[in-house]
Amino acid sequence: MNTVNADRSVDVRTRTDQETAQLDPCHFFEHIFPNTLQAGREHILPGARQLELPPAFSVEVDGNCWTTLREDDGIKVFLGQQAGAARVRLTTTQLSDLVRDQITPMSLFTQGLLDMPEGGLGELLHWWLILRSAMDEQPIYTSGSVSFVDLKGGPLKIDSSFTPESDNAEMAHFLRETGFLHIQGLFTQAEMNQISEDMDCFAPQYTEGDTQSWWATVKGGERRLVRMLSFDQRSEATARLLQDERFVRLRNITQDHHALGTMKDNLIEALIKPINVVEGISDTPWHKDCALGRHSYDCCSLTVGISVTGADERSGQLRVLAGSNRALIWPAIGQPGIDLPDVSLATETGDVTLHTSCTLHMAQPPLDRERRVLYTSFGLPDRSENSARERQRVREARESAPVTVSQEPSEVEPSMEQTEKKKDT
Repeated sequence: MNTVNADRSVDVRTRTDQETAQLDPCHFFEHIFPNTLQAGREHILPGARQLELPPAFSVEVDGNCWTTLREDDGIKVFLGQQAGAARVRLTTTQLSDLVRDQITPMSLFTQGLLDMPEGGLGELLHWWLILRSAMDEQPIYTSGSVSFVDLKGGPLKIDSSFTPESDNAEMAHFLRETGFLHIQGLFTQAEMNQISEDMDCFAPQYTEGDTQSWWATVKGGERRLVRMLSFDQRSEATARLLQDERFVRLRNITQDHHALGTMKDNLIEALIKPINVVEGISDTPWHKDCALGRHSYDCCSLTVGISVTGADERSGQLRVLAGSNRALIWPAIGQPGIDLPDVSLATETGDVTLHTSCTLHMAQPPLDRERRVLYTSFGLPDRSENSARERQRVREARESAPVTVSQEPSEVEPSMEQTEKKKDT
Protein backbone atom coordinates (compact mmCIF):
# COMPACT_ATOMS: atom_id res chain seq x y z
CA MET A 1 0.00 0.00 0.00
CA ASN A 2 1.40 3.43 -0.95
CA THR A 3 2.00 5.98 1.78
CA VAL A 4 0.67 9.55 1.55
CA ASN A 5 2.88 12.63 1.66
CA ALA A 6 2.50 13.95 5.23
CA ASP A 7 2.13 17.62 4.29
CA ARG A 8 1.22 19.47 7.49
CA SER A 9 0.06 22.70 5.84
CA VAL A 10 -3.53 23.96 5.66
CA ASP A 11 -2.53 27.24 3.97
CA VAL A 12 -4.64 27.43 0.79
CA ARG A 13 -4.29 31.17 0.13
CA THR A 14 -4.07 32.26 -3.51
CA ARG A 15 -4.45 36.05 -3.20
CA THR A 16 -2.72 38.93 -1.42
CA ASP A 17 -4.25 42.29 -0.53
CA GLN A 18 -3.01 44.93 -2.93
CA GLU A 19 -4.21 48.38 -3.91
CA THR A 20 -6.28 47.79 -7.06
CA ALA A 21 -8.51 49.92 -9.24
CA GLN A 22 -12.23 49.34 -9.00
CA LEU A 23 -13.54 46.74 -11.44
CA ASP A 24 -15.31 48.04 -14.55
CA PRO A 25 -18.62 46.09 -14.83
CA CYS A 26 -18.80 46.30 -18.61
CA HIS A 27 -15.25 45.05 -19.07
CA PHE A 28 -15.82 42.27 -16.55
CA PHE A 29 -19.05 40.90 -18.05
CA GLU A 30 -18.07 41.40 -21.68
CA HIS A 31 -14.45 40.17 -21.51
CA ILE A 32 -13.06 38.86 -18.21
CA PHE A 33 -15.96 36.65 -17.11
CA PRO A 34 -16.72 35.08 -20.53
CA ASN A 35 -13.04 34.34 -21.08
CA THR A 36 -12.56 32.68 -17.68
CA LEU A 37 -15.77 30.68 -18.15
CA GLN A 38 -14.51 29.39 -21.48
CA ALA A 39 -11.00 28.68 -20.21
CA GLY A 40 -12.33 26.80 -17.18
CA ARG A 41 -15.27 25.00 -18.76
CA GLU A 42 -13.86 21.53 -17.94
CA HIS A 43 -13.77 22.20 -14.20
CA ILE A 44 -16.89 24.42 -14.11
CA LEU A 45 -19.47 22.49 -16.12
CA PRO A 46 -19.60 19.13 -14.24
CA GLY A 47 -20.49 20.85 -10.97
CA ALA A 48 -22.70 23.46 -12.62
CA ARG A 49 -24.80 20.71 -14.20
CA GLN A 50 -25.51 19.26 -10.74
CA LEU A 51 -26.78 22.56 -9.34
CA GLU A 52 -30.53 22.51 -8.87
CA LEU A 53 -31.38 25.92 -10.32
CA PRO A 54 -32.80 27.52 -13.46
CA PRO A 55 -30.06 27.92 -16.08
CA ALA A 56 -30.19 31.75 -16.22
CA PHE A 57 -29.19 34.32 -13.60
CA SER A 58 -29.05 38.09 -14.08
CA VAL A 59 -26.81 40.65 -12.39
CA GLU A 60 -27.77 44.32 -12.51
CA VAL A 61 -25.02 46.83 -11.77
CA ASP A 62 -25.81 50.52 -11.63
CA GLY A 63 -28.65 50.19 -14.13
CA ASN A 64 -27.00 47.78 -16.60
CA CYS A 65 -27.92 44.09 -16.60
CA TRP A 66 -26.05 40.99 -17.73
CA THR A 67 -27.28 37.40 -17.74
CA THR A 68 -25.26 34.24 -17.19
CA LEU A 69 -26.84 31.36 -19.13
CA ARG A 70 -25.89 27.72 -18.64
CA GLU A 71 -26.18 25.59 -21.78
CA ASP A 72 -25.23 21.99 -22.55
CA ASP A 73 -21.86 22.87 -24.02
CA GLY A 74 -20.88 25.78 -21.81
CA ILE A 75 -21.87 28.95 -19.98
CA LYS A 76 -22.26 32.24 -21.79
CA VAL A 77 -22.83 35.83 -20.71
CA PHE A 78 -24.94 38.34 -22.61
CA LEU A 79 -26.14 41.90 -22.06
CA GLY A 80 -29.74 42.14 -20.90
CA GLN A 81 -32.11 40.20 -18.66
CA GLN A 82 -33.77 36.91 -19.54
CA ALA A 83 -37.45 36.64 -18.73
CA GLY A 84 -38.06 34.68 -15.53
CA ALA A 85 -34.42 34.71 -14.43
CA ALA A 86 -33.47 35.48 -10.85
CA ARG A 87 -31.81 38.90 -10.55
CA VAL A 88 -29.57 40.60 -8.03
CA ARG A 89 -28.83 44.32 -7.92
CA LEU A 90 -25.25 45.27 -7.04
CA THR A 91 -23.23 48.45 -6.87
CA THR A 92 -19.95 48.59 -8.75
CA THR A 93 -18.11 48.31 -5.43
CA GLN A 94 -20.11 45.25 -4.39
CA LEU A 95 -19.41 43.54 -7.73
CA SER A 96 -15.69 44.33 -7.40
CA ASP A 97 -15.63 42.90 -3.90
CA LEU A 98 -17.52 39.75 -4.95
CA VAL A 99 -15.24 39.09 -7.89
CA ARG A 100 -12.11 39.64 -5.78
CA ASP A 101 -13.43 37.44 -2.95
CA GLN A 102 -13.47 40.24 -0.38
CA ILE A 103 -17.17 39.53 0.27
CA THR A 104 -19.72 36.80 -0.50
CA PRO A 105 -23.50 36.80 -0.93
CA MET A 106 -23.68 35.95 2.77
CA SER A 107 -21.95 39.26 3.58
CA LEU A 108 -24.70 41.17 1.78
CA PHE A 109 -27.38 39.05 3.42
CA THR A 110 -25.92 39.40 6.92
CA GLN A 111 -25.62 43.18 6.65
CA GLY A 112 -29.11 43.62 5.20
CA LEU A 113 -27.70 44.78 1.85
CA LEU A 114 -28.97 41.97 -0.37
CA ASP A 115 -31.22 43.40 -3.12
CA MET A 116 -32.94 40.68 -5.18
CA PRO A 117 -36.08 41.81 -7.05
CA GLU A 118 -36.50 38.28 -8.43
CA GLY A 119 -35.36 34.96 -7.06
CA GLY A 120 -33.75 34.09 -3.72
CA LEU A 121 -30.48 33.69 -1.90
CA GLY A 122 -30.03 30.08 -3.06
CA GLU A 123 -29.97 31.11 -6.71
CA LEU A 124 -27.42 33.82 -5.96
CA LEU A 125 -25.24 31.31 -4.10
CA HIS A 126 -25.35 28.96 -7.09
CA TRP A 127 -24.22 31.80 -9.38
CA TRP A 128 -21.50 32.63 -6.84
CA LEU A 129 -20.20 29.05 -7.14
CA ILE A 130 -19.86 29.51 -10.90
CA LEU A 131 -18.14 32.87 -10.35
CA ARG A 132 -15.67 31.44 -7.84
CA SER A 133 -14.96 28.39 -9.97
CA ALA A 134 -14.18 30.61 -12.95
CA MET A 135 -12.11 33.19 -11.10
CA ASP A 136 -10.25 30.76 -8.80
CA GLU A 137 -9.81 27.84 -11.23
CA GLN A 138 -11.40 25.49 -8.70
CA PRO A 139 -13.97 22.83 -9.61
CA ILE A 140 -17.45 23.08 -8.17
CA TYR A 141 -18.09 20.14 -5.89
CA THR A 142 -19.64 17.06 -7.50
CA SER A 143 -20.98 14.01 -5.69
CA GLY A 144 -18.22 11.66 -4.61
CA SER A 145 -15.36 13.95 -5.64
CA VAL A 146 -13.90 14.19 -2.10
CA SER A 147 -12.41 11.05 -0.58
CA PHE A 148 -10.59 10.41 2.71
CA VAL A 149 -7.29 8.53 2.98
CA ASP A 150 -4.97 7.91 5.94
CA LEU A 151 -1.21 8.34 6.00
CA LYS A 152 -0.74 4.81 4.66
CA GLY A 153 -3.06 5.40 1.72
CA GLY A 154 -5.96 3.40 3.15
CA PRO A 155 -9.47 4.58 4.08
CA LEU A 156 -9.47 7.20 6.81
CA LYS A 157 -11.74 6.67 9.83
CA ILE A 158 -13.42 10.06 9.97
CA ASP A 159 -14.96 9.42 13.39
CA SER A 160 -11.50 9.19 14.99
CA SER A 161 -10.55 11.26 18.01
CA PHE A 162 -7.11 12.06 19.42
CA THR A 163 -5.40 12.51 22.78
CA PRO A 164 -2.81 14.98 24.11
CA GLU A 165 -0.16 12.34 23.33
CA SER A 166 -1.13 11.98 19.65
CA ASP A 167 1.45 12.73 16.96
CA ASN A 168 1.29 16.17 15.33
CA ALA A 169 1.83 14.78 11.82
CA GLU A 170 -1.05 12.33 12.23
CA MET A 171 -3.36 15.05 13.55
CA ALA A 172 -2.34 17.51 10.84
CA HIS A 173 -3.08 14.94 8.14
CA PHE A 174 -6.50 14.21 9.63
CA LEU A 175 -7.20 17.95 9.82
CA ARG A 176 -6.26 18.43 6.15
CA GLU A 177 -8.42 15.54 5.03
CA THR A 178 -11.55 16.16 7.12
CA GLY A 179 -11.33 19.81 8.18
CA PHE A 180 -11.62 19.08 11.91
CA LEU A 181 -10.02 17.47 14.97
CA HIS A 182 -11.32 16.23 18.33
CA ILE A 183 -8.73 16.04 21.12
CA GLN A 184 -9.95 14.35 24.27
CA GLY A 185 -9.05 15.42 27.80
CA LEU A 186 -6.68 18.28 27.01
CA PHE A 187 -7.80 20.23 30.10
CA THR A 188 -9.00 19.09 33.51
CA GLN A 189 -12.42 19.17 35.12
CA ALA A 190 -11.09 21.54 37.81
CA GLU A 191 -9.77 24.00 35.21
CA MET A 192 -13.08 24.04 33.38
CA ASN A 193 -15.03 24.40 36.65
CA GLN A 194 -13.05 27.56 37.43
CA ILE A 195 -13.78 29.03 34.01
CA SER A 196 -17.48 28.18 34.38
CA GLU A 197 -17.49 29.98 37.74
CA ASP A 198 -15.83 32.96 36.06
CA MET A 199 -18.55 33.00 33.42
CA ASP A 200 -21.16 33.29 36.17
CA CYS A 201 -19.11 35.91 38.01
CA PHE A 202 -18.46 38.23 35.07
CA ALA A 203 -21.73 37.83 33.14
CA PRO A 204 -23.34 40.76 35.04
CA GLN A 205 -20.60 43.06 33.69
CA TYR A 206 -21.98 42.66 30.15
CA THR A 207 -25.04 44.60 29.01
CA GLU A 208 -27.02 44.39 25.82
CA GLY A 209 -25.76 46.87 23.24
CA ASP A 210 -22.27 47.15 24.76
CA THR A 211 -20.57 45.77 21.56
CA GLN A 212 -18.87 43.21 23.83
CA SER A 213 -21.66 40.65 23.99
CA TRP A 214 -24.33 38.82 22.01
CA TRP A 215 -27.86 38.28 23.30
CA ALA A 216 -30.78 36.05 22.31
CA THR A 217 -34.42 35.60 23.27
CA VAL A 218 -35.59 32.31 24.75
CA LYS A 219 -39.08 30.88 24.89
CA GLY A 220 -41.14 33.04 27.24
CA GLY A 221 -39.47 36.26 26.07
CA GLU A 222 -36.43 36.45 28.39
CA ARG A 223 -33.30 37.99 26.89
CA ARG A 224 -30.21 35.89 27.63
CA LEU A 225 -26.51 36.64 27.39
CA VAL A 226 -25.07 34.05 24.99
CA ARG A 227 -21.60 35.31 24.07
CA MET A 228 -19.01 37.27 26.09
CA LEU A 229 -16.22 38.76 23.97
CA SER A 230 -12.62 39.36 25.12
CA PHE A 231 -13.23 37.05 28.06
CA ASP A 232 -9.53 36.72 28.88
CA GLN A 233 -9.53 40.40 29.89
CA ARG A 234 -11.89 39.52 32.77
CA SER A 235 -11.10 35.90 33.63
CA GLU A 236 -7.57 35.23 34.91
CA ALA A 237 -8.14 31.48 34.51
CA THR A 238 -8.94 32.00 30.83
CA ALA A 239 -5.91 34.27 30.34
CA ARG A 240 -3.65 31.60 31.91
CA LEU A 241 -5.12 28.96 29.63
CA LEU A 242 -4.07 30.95 26.56
CA GLN A 243 -0.45 30.80 27.77
CA ASP A 244 -0.55 27.13 28.76
CA GLU A 245 1.81 24.89 26.77
CA ARG A 246 -1.04 22.43 26.12
CA PHE A 247 -2.98 25.20 24.37
CA VAL A 248 0.03 26.74 22.62
CA ARG A 249 0.88 23.36 21.11
CA LEU A 250 -2.36 23.42 19.12
CA ARG A 251 -1.12 26.14 16.79
CA ASN A 252 1.91 24.00 15.94
CA ILE A 253 -0.06 20.95 14.80
CA THR A 254 0.35 22.33 11.29
CA GLN A 255 3.57 23.94 10.06
CA ASP A 256 1.95 27.20 8.95
CA HIS A 257 3.14 29.50 11.77
CA HIS A 258 -0.38 30.17 12.99
CA ALA A 259 -0.64 32.83 15.71
CA LEU A 260 -3.28 33.39 18.35
CA GLY A 261 -6.09 35.78 17.58
CA THR A 262 -7.57 36.61 14.19
CA MET A 263 -9.12 39.58 16.05
CA LYS A 264 -6.37 41.09 18.21
CA ASP A 265 -8.66 42.86 20.68
CA ASN A 266 -10.94 39.82 21.05
CA LEU A 267 -8.70 36.83 21.67
CA ILE A 268 -11.29 34.47 23.14
CA GLU A 269 -15.05 34.35 23.61
CA ALA A 270 -17.10 32.61 26.31
CA LEU A 271 -20.40 31.16 25.08
CA ILE A 272 -23.44 30.06 27.04
CA LYS A 273 -25.92 28.14 24.90
CA PRO A 274 -29.38 28.20 26.52
CA ILE A 275 -32.33 25.94 25.75
CA ASN A 276 -35.26 27.13 23.59
CA VAL A 277 -33.72 30.10 21.78
CA VAL A 278 -36.42 31.65 19.58
CA GLU A 279 -34.66 34.77 18.30
CA GLY A 280 -31.07 35.92 17.89
CA ILE A 281 -27.92 33.88 17.27
CA SER A 282 -26.81 31.32 19.82
CA ASP A 283 -26.90 28.01 17.93
CA THR A 284 -25.21 29.04 14.70
CA PRO A 285 -26.64 27.33 11.58
CA TRP A 286 -24.46 25.65 8.94
CA HIS A 287 -21.63 27.96 7.87
CA LYS A 288 -17.94 28.23 7.14
CA ASP A 289 -15.96 30.74 9.15
CA CYS A 290 -14.93 32.30 5.82
CA ALA A 291 -18.59 32.56 4.78
CA LEU A 292 -18.48 36.37 4.83
CA GLY A 293 -15.48 36.62 2.51
CA ARG A 294 -11.69 36.48 2.06
CA HIS A 295 -11.30 32.70 1.79
CA SER A 296 -8.52 33.09 -0.77
CA TYR A 297 -6.72 35.69 1.39
CA ASP A 298 -6.95 34.16 4.88
CA CYS A 299 -7.69 30.42 4.82
CA CYS A 300 -7.14 28.36 6.62
CA SER A 301 -7.22 29.82 10.07
CA LEU A 302 -8.04 27.37 12.88
CA THR A 303 -11.04 27.74 15.19
CA VAL A 304 -10.57 26.18 18.62
CA GLY A 305 -13.48 25.15 20.84
CA ILE A 306 -12.74 24.32 24.50
CA SER A 307 -15.55 22.39 26.17
CA VAL A 308 -16.20 24.03 29.53
CA THR A 309 -19.07 21.56 29.82
CA GLY A 310 -19.56 18.38 27.82
CA ALA A 311 -21.81 18.40 24.77
CA ASP A 312 -23.83 15.78 22.91
CA GLU A 313 -26.90 15.68 20.69
CA ARG A 314 -29.04 16.83 23.63
CA SER A 315 -26.74 19.60 24.84
CA GLY A 316 -25.44 21.65 21.94
CA GLN A 317 -22.73 19.57 20.28
CA LEU A 318 -20.79 20.75 17.25
CA ARG A 319 -21.45 19.10 13.88
CA VAL A 320 -19.16 19.31 10.87
CA LEU A 321 -19.36 18.33 7.22
CA ALA A 322 -16.21 16.28 6.74
CA GLY A 323 -14.19 17.28 3.67
CA SER A 324 -16.08 20.53 3.14
CA ASN A 325 -12.76 22.33 3.64
CA ARG A 326 -11.74 20.85 0.28
CA ALA A 327 -15.03 21.46 -1.53
CA LEU A 328 -16.34 24.50 -3.40
CA ILE A 329 -19.88 24.55 -2.00
CA TRP A 330 -22.17 27.17 -0.50
CA PRO A 331 -20.32 28.93 2.35
CA ALA A 332 -23.38 28.87 4.61
CA ILE A 333 -26.93 27.58 5.10
CA GLY A 334 -26.33 24.08 3.75
CA GLN A 335 -26.42 23.39 0.02
CA PRO A 336 -29.04 20.84 -1.09
CA GLY A 337 -27.72 17.56 -2.47
CA ILE A 338 -24.28 17.62 -0.80
CA ASP A 339 -23.27 14.06 0.13
CA LEU A 340 -20.28 14.78 2.40
CA PRO A 341 -20.40 13.01 5.78
CA ASP A 342 -22.24 14.85 8.57
CA VAL A 343 -20.12 14.15 11.69
CA SER A 344 -21.28 14.86 15.26
CA LEU A 345 -18.51 15.88 17.68
CA ALA A 346 -19.73 14.88 21.13
CA THR A 347 -17.29 16.11 23.77
CA GLU A 348 -16.56 15.69 27.47
CA THR A 349 -15.55 18.52 29.79
CA GLY A 350 -11.98 19.58 28.94
CA ASP A 351 -12.05 18.24 25.37
CA VAL A 352 -11.00 20.47 22.49
CA THR A 353 -12.23 20.67 18.91
CA LEU A 354 -10.41 22.33 16.03
CA HIS A 355 -11.83 23.08 12.61
CA THR A 356 -10.44 25.01 9.68
CA SER A 357 -12.02 28.28 8.62
CA CYS A 358 -13.38 26.68 5.45
CA THR A 359 -15.05 23.69 7.13
CA LEU A 360 -18.85 23.78 7.12
CA HIS A 361 -20.13 23.36 10.67
CA MET A 362 -23.05 24.14 12.94
CA ALA A 363 -23.95 24.23 16.64
CA GLN A 364 -26.80 21.85 17.41
CA PRO A 365 -29.42 23.48 19.67
CA PRO A 366 -29.41 22.10 23.23
CA LEU A 367 -32.56 20.37 24.47
CA ASP A 368 -31.89 19.06 27.97
CA ARG A 369 -29.10 21.22 29.38
CA GLU A 370 -27.16 24.33 28.47
CA ARG A 371 -23.68 24.15 27.00
CA ARG A 372 -20.69 26.27 27.93
CA VAL A 373 -17.71 26.59 25.62
CA LEU A 374 -14.77 28.88 24.89
CA TYR A 375 -13.94 29.78 21.29
CA THR A 376 -10.73 31.29 19.98
CA SER A 377 -8.72 31.05 16.77
CA PHE A 378 -5.25 30.87 15.26
CA GLY A 379 -4.65 32.93 12.13
CA LEU A 380 -2.05 32.68 9.39
CA PRO A 381 0.59 35.44 9.22
CA ASP A 382 -0.46 38.33 6.99
CA ARG A 383 1.18 38.54 3.58
CA SER A 384 0.33 42.22 3.01
CA GLU A 385 0.24 45.36 5.13
CA ASN A 386 -3.27 45.94 3.77
CA SER A 387 -4.67 42.66 5.12
CA ALA A 388 -5.74 43.93 8.55
CA ARG A 389 -7.65 46.83 7.01
CA GLU A 390 -9.48 44.63 4.51
CA ARG A 391 -10.22 42.00 7.17
CA GLN A 392 -11.90 44.67 9.29
CA ARG A 393 -14.76 44.83 6.80
CA VAL A 394 -15.49 41.15 7.34
CA ARG A 395 -15.37 41.70 11.07
CA GLU A 396 -17.92 44.51 10.79
CA ALA A 397 -20.26 42.18 8.91
CA ARG A 398 -19.80 39.50 11.58
CA GLU A 399 -20.50 41.94 14.41
CA SER A 400 -23.69 43.11 12.72
CA ALA A 401 -25.04 39.54 12.64
CA PRO A 402 -26.58 39.47 16.16
CA VAL A 403 -28.88 42.38 15.31
CA THR A 404 -29.56 41.79 11.61
CA VAL A 405 -30.16 38.03 11.34
CA SER A 406 -31.60 35.31 13.55
CA GLN A 407 -31.40 31.55 13.83
CA GLU A 408 -34.54 29.49 13.46
CA PRO A 409 -36.27 28.57 16.75
CA SER A 410 -34.30 25.82 18.48
CA GLU A 411 -34.92 22.21 17.55
CA VAL A 412 -32.71 19.22 16.97
CA GLU A 413 -31.97 18.74 13.28
CA PRO A 414 -31.43 15.06 12.36
CA SER A 415 -29.29 15.74 9.32
CA MET A 416 -28.22 18.63 7.14
CA GLU A 417 -30.09 17.32 4.12
CA GLN A 418 -33.32 16.92 6.04
CA THR A 419 -32.82 20.38 7.53
CA GLU A 420 -32.46 22.01 4.15
CA LYS A 421 -35.69 20.49 2.87
CA LYS A 422 -37.48 22.63 5.45
CA LYS A 423 -35.80 25.87 4.47
CA ASP A 424 -36.80 28.32 1.78
CA THR A 425 -33.57 29.85 0.60
